Amino acid sequence: MCGIVGILMRPHPGPATCSRELLEGLVASGRCVEAAVGGLDGADAEVLASALTDAASGIASWNRRLRARPAVRSLVRDPALCAAVADALEPSFKALKRLESNLDAGAAAFGDAGLEVLNRAAGALADAEWAIRCDRLRTAAEVRALAPAGVSDAGLDVLIGVHQAFSSLDRLEIRGRDSAGLFLLLSGHGLDAGDPAIRAELDRRSGDSLFGHRAIARRGGRLSLIYKCAEEIGELGDNVRFLRAAVAGDPVLAAALESPDVEVAILGHTRWASVGRVNEANAHPLNEAEALNEAEASAGEAGSEHAPQVVAAINGDIDNHADLRVLEKLDIDPRITTDTKVMPVLMSRRLAHGDEPLEAFRGTVSGFDGSLAVGTLCGDDPNRLYLAIQGSGQGLYVGLADHAFVVASEPYGLVEETSTYLRLDGEATVGPDRPGVATGQIAVLDARRAGDLGGIERCGLDGSPLPLDREELERAEITTRDIDRGEFPHFLL
Repeated sequence: MCGIVGILMRPHPGPATCSRELLEGLVASGRCVEAAVGGLDGADAEVLASALTDAASGIASWNRRLRARPAVRSLVRDPALCAAVADALEPSFKALKRLESNLDAGAAAFGDAGLEVLNRAAGALADAEWAIRCDRLRTAAEVRALAPAGVSDAGLDVLIGVHQAFSSLDRLEIRGRDSAGLFLLLSGHGLDAGDPAIRAELDRRSGDSLFGHRAIARRGGRLSLIYKCAEEIGELGDNVRFLRAAVAGDPVLAAALESPDVEVAILGHTRWASVGRVNEANAHPLNEAEALNEAEASAGEAGSEHAPQVVAAINGDIDNHADLRVLEKLDIDPRITTDTKVMPVLMSRRLAHGDEPLEAFRGTVSGFDGSLAVGTLCGDDPNRLYLAIQGSGQGLYVGLADHAFVVASEPYGLVEETSTYLRLDGEATVGPDRPGVATGQIAVLDARRAGDLGGIERCGLDGSPLPLDREELERAEITTRDIDRGEFPHFLL
């Protein structure tokens, strides 16, 4: 199982939300809900459903506006506004509770058909109210908890992406939670390496060949940060809580988030170990580092500190990973026993030998046997996230969000930010001229067009182009309200 998460964003030009307009709009929507529920007795089902639908539409429109990053920034920087939004939603929340009780009690009065129409409208209203109360306000609170003093607006955008990744990982943990990791590739960070405290932190955390928790890498003016945890025994939510605390307490990240130009590409993973022990060294994402001897490193061989940076996370199994280690003479630290490690090492070698990134990615993945899904970032190009899927049993979904791509292994990993997504097909055939030949798919996401279908380039694992059609986009039929487990430790309860 396991779960992959990826976030790519582009700058959001939208204006901040006007707090007065927001509160007036929510209060007006609340009055509509109260009026509709107050007229329940003796009301015609179609008329009542229409009133509920209108109220739901009003609240849903505010949810969309509050989901935009400029609005999130406003909520993060103004806790009083968050409290006022919660107060403005309270009448709607109470009216919904009354509606639920009244519909249960008076079901017979509306008949089966009328009750179905009413329940559908009430469900849409509850989804809209829930999204603001439990998603938008929670996002503001969680981002505020991550934000250091002096954070810039661009830094807040980075943390919004980090929260989105954490939120997705939290939901994907039902696919596996024995370890988890989050990789941040920062550009435009403007760190002052002359600052003694920053210099000491950079020196202490750089050069970790295992790419362990809080390791740092610096390449080409960019900064890479990794956060990991591994526990064989624990509860859902433990890993993400640990990772959130690590991000919030990182002084290097805090300094980078002060830059007005900082941007991020994010790759995360939650694991159910099938190959390799449950430990931090095997937690994904993994990087390209090899354990070459001093002579090879000084000669600039692949695997030295100058090897092109590649970071990857994989679901499924690379069935021929042991053969690849031998055939390609991979020098991997013996503490790393997961099959995933061969992916970034082999791709980095291809890049070092002159392959273009897409060809290096395609050539590497096409050499794997097994059913798997792959997410990869390259340090030399933070604007692109490389995805691949082959075989059955794996999933990768690319959500088209507001000025962002949100990637997850299940739709429930992205519905907090968008209900529109493209599903990659691991059993796709090459084309009509070669029926029955399965090749899987590759997708390259471009941050400069994040959120737009035109920002996705797709091809087969054999390199054959697979043009995209907007009709392929799907719409999720679930919401975060459907999948919330509340205070229960797991979904069966």
